[in-house]
Amino acid sequence: MSFLKVFMFLLASVFATSCSVQQASANPKYAGIVIDAKTGKVLYSDDPDGLRYPASLTKMMTLYLTFEALSAGRISLDSKVPVSANASKEPPSKLGVRAGGTVTVEQAIKALVTRSANDMATALGEFIGGSEDRFARMMTNKARALGMTRTTYRNAHGLPNTAQMTTARDQARLGIALRQHYPQYYHYFSTRSFQFGKQTIGNHNRLLGNVAGVDGIKTGYIRAAGFNLVTSVQIDGRSIVGVVIGGTSGASRDAQMRKLVATYLPKASRGANSNLIANTPSADVGNTAVASASAASAASRMDLPNAGPLPQARYENEVASAFAPTSSRAAVQAMEAATRPQAPVPAPMVPPAAIAQSRQAAAVDIDEVTTSSTRQASGWVIQIGASPDKNSAMALLQNAQDKGGNVLNSATPFTVAFSKDGAQVYRARFGGFTDQNKAVNACNALKKKGISCWASLQ
Repeated sequence: MSFLKVFMFLLASVFATSCSVQQASANPKYAGIVIDAKTGKVLYSDDPDGLRYPASLTKMMTLYLTFEALSAGRISLDSKVPVSANASKEPPSKLGVRAGGTVTVEQAIKALVTRSANDMATALGEFIGGSEDRFARMMTNKARALGMTRTTYRNAHGLPNTAQMTTARDQARLGIALRQHYPQYYHYFSTRSFQFGKQTIGNHNRLLGNVAGVDGIKTGYIRAAGFNLVTSVQIDGRSIVGVVIGGTSGASRDAQMRKLVATYLPKASRGANSNLIANTPSADVGNTAVASASAASAASRMDLPNAGPLPQARYENEVASAFAPTSSRAAVQAMEAATRPQAPVPAPMVPPAAIAQSRQAAAVDIDEVTTSSTRQASGWVIQIGASPDKNSAMALLQNAQDKGGNVLNSATPFTVAFSKDGAQVYRARFGGFTDQNKAVNACNALKKKGISCWASLQ
């Protein structure tokens, strides 16, 4: 091939890529955002708060709730997930397990990440939530608790439903939350392929292995949504999460994401990680039985609308009024929804008023002003709650030490005061963990003892 032909071929390729990127941003379905995952700074946005259909990005929330149940010890990776007739009849993409069969939780996770299996999404939802309908309510409640104020879920898989809506900003927020809250399970999003029986199932995400630093997260497509993609990139001390919604094709969507990564990753910070998204405390902070009942009751009161055409029979008995998402991105007010009913645990020796205040304060999202009220430990820390009163925060720490036993023998208790809307709140934390694994393992051990917590880098 002559030099001229090679040059013309390369020029045509560049022109085609440029056109596809321009078409993506000009498409009325298009929305996009890139967020610096260390600072929360928005590096790029195009209609980030416009309502869109999530399609299979929905499965990110299905997996978030799965990781939450794993972390709390309610299920394990080896737990058997039954496949109901309801799950088995989901349209492709699917794993194809017959009704009455079972898969392990880990197999279901990998099937969602790689093939985006709709049958496995429904099976997980029914397994964790007790029913598809209740799981959808749990998903929406969790979205509110994470600050995804414009997202409403109606199913676990993302198949067409006129009430199931989200935004690019909300999906970026969920992507960051998955990385931040469940680093011990996040690696599943980088699964390139997995073996199921005689099948070798590859990942739909074409950026994995082809764009340096990409470690997930999820693709999605339905006709009403277009081609969607959430991408996480971590390389050279920089970290971003990007979202493209409404691509006109898989190729143009991927081309747009490649351009966004190439343009905005160099602009991301190399600073220390920040705890960008508050992980709302579970009912373990107080009386689990009472709080679980309250959350379950709240979930049952959430009226969700009839669905679109697929499949209508499931929703014929549902209430027709929609749960209206607020357009405000103010501090989160919703508390975490319960998943499965849990056995009561003894309430900590903290005044009831202080517990109530602690729960309300823990819903605050990002620190505006942070000061140290006691000596802060460097490295990885775990947080167990917050209170507007320093003594109450210290009482939370003491209660955790009493229950945690050897788990916290070498940990350093401290509080961090921060200001939000003119009010001061104290976060109760333990420091002194030399690496992420030690902090996560300690937190998991505490959760098994009925103590809510999450790990982050100080």
